[in-house]
Formats: sequence, structure tokens, C-alpha cells
Amino acid sequence: MEIVYIILFFIYGLLFGSFFNVVGLRVPIGESIVHPPSHCTNCNRRLTALDLVPVFSYLFLKGKCRRCGNRISPIYPIMELLTGVLFAFAYYQLGFTYELIVGILFISLLVIITVSDFAYMLIPNKILFPFAILLAAGRFLSPLDPWWDSITGAVFSFLLLLAIAVLSNGGMGGGDIKLFFVIGIVLGFIQSLLTLFFAAVIGAIAGIIVLKKTGKGKKTPVPFGPSIAASAIIIYFYGQEIVAWYAQLLN
Repeated sequence: MEIVYIILFFIYGLLFGSFFNVVGLRVPIGESIVHPPSHCTNCNRRLTALDLVPVFSYLFLKGKCRRCGNRISPIYPIMELLTGVLFAFAYYQLGFTYELIVGILFISLLVIITVSDFAYMLIPNKILFPFAILLAAGRFLSPLDPWWDSITGAVFSFLLLLAIAVLSNGGMGGGDIKLFFVIGIVLGFIQSLLTLFFAAVIGAIAGIIVLKKTGKGKKTPVPFGPSIAASAIIIYFYGQEIVAWYAQLLN
């Protein structure tokens, strides 16, 4: 029965991943998430149900629009598949618990802001604020130990990122600062610091790869949100083990 639930969560993740693509691409530019219906951005052809099957439609159509042949961004199937895998993994790790609610919401936020930051280098308040409320409610149902660690993590993370932004003269975006406030709610004080450390490492590696591939200068902007999201996922599921491992090294 367990494998059935894992498959179901994977399918739910694929479906929600498709929706998260829409949210991440439309909300930052002020578009409705329901109107106009999904369409080709090149020829405006309205997509049919066969065009909208997560991952499989992209593979079947070979990454091209059925009418005009315009290339479809691979970000769509990648984020759909990633959401499916993460939803299934969240259920596998957490089971039917209140913490699963927190995990699914957290994954959903991080997927959406990754799409948004990749597309526009923007993490909108319209995405962050609703999730902050929902995740705070989730932490009420499934509190950290101690419970006030969520408050400490949120406030400290926000102030730390704000200080970095001020000292670096704008080196940290406002969306990243507010995102870390939300991350603090979910992860607490210590694990939020770990998230920042891992994000810096992942971001540095990603930046080097992007600069190598594009051949552009060092001042080329690289979205930091996806690195934060990847780091936050790692720490959410494995942060306690990492902290315990590091504590053993110190003994």
C-alpha cells in the first residue's frame, strides 16, 4: 500500500508542478493564473488537454509547439518532474503527519520561486506572503522544538540577509531577504544558517558554470533563488543529520 501512496503523491506532484509553472511565470508580471488559458507564447494557439499532460506532452511533442514548431522551454517538464519527485519523497519521509502539510507547502513555495527567479530574477511578495501565512499555520500544527525556534529563525534570517544586502550595497535582493524570513519559520535558527551556507556554495558553483557556458563577464547577474531553494530542500530533509554529523566532528 505504501508504494501506491508514493505513486499517488508523485502524480499529484506532476499535476501541481504544471500549475506551479503557471503561477511562477504569470504572477510576477501581474497576469491572471486562470485567464487567458494555457497557450503557445509564439502563435497563441490554445493548448488542448493532450498538450498539457505533465512531462509526457513535452516528450511526445519533442519540445515543440504542435502548430508553429516553436521550441518549448525545458523548464516546464523539469519543474513538473522535480515537483513529482519531491512530493513523493516528502510522503516517503514524513508519512501522513501534520509535518507533511508543512513539507508539501514548503516544496510548493520553493518550486514556484525557482520558476519565477529563473524567468524574471524576481521573487514576488504575492507569492511569499500567502505562503508565509500558510507555513506559519503549518508550524502551529507541527511546531519545532522549541516552538519559538520558528520565530527566532524567521527574525534572525531576515535581519542577517538585510545586513548582508546593506553591507554589500545591494548584493542581496529584497525577494531573497523575505524568502529567508519564510525559510526561518520552517527551519528555525540553526538550520536557516545552514541553508544560507549551502546556498552560497551552490550559488557559487552555479555562477561559475553559467559564466563558463555563456562566456560573459563576472558582473552577469545569476538568480540566487534557485540555489536557496535547492539548499532549503536539502536542509529541510537532512539538516538534523548534518548538524549531528558536524557536532560529532567537534567532539
